[in-house]
Amino acid sequence: MPDGLDMSDFTAGEKVRLAGLIARMAKRGLADDGTGNVDLSDLKRRFERIENQARKRKNGK
Repeated sequence: MPDGLDMSDFTAGEKVRLAGLIARMAKRGLADDGTGNVDLSDLKRRFERIENQARKRKNGK
């Protein structure tokens, strides 16, 4: 994980949400027609938002 985050820094709910987002990213990748033009930006933003929550909680902010 970036910035020193470990899986232990995430709550159980966040882990489930991250797993769901990863699954959706994989599903979109499989649905690609071979061009590599899959838009994952919305899912990446949601993923980063969850990481930021965990980072704030870890740093006490």
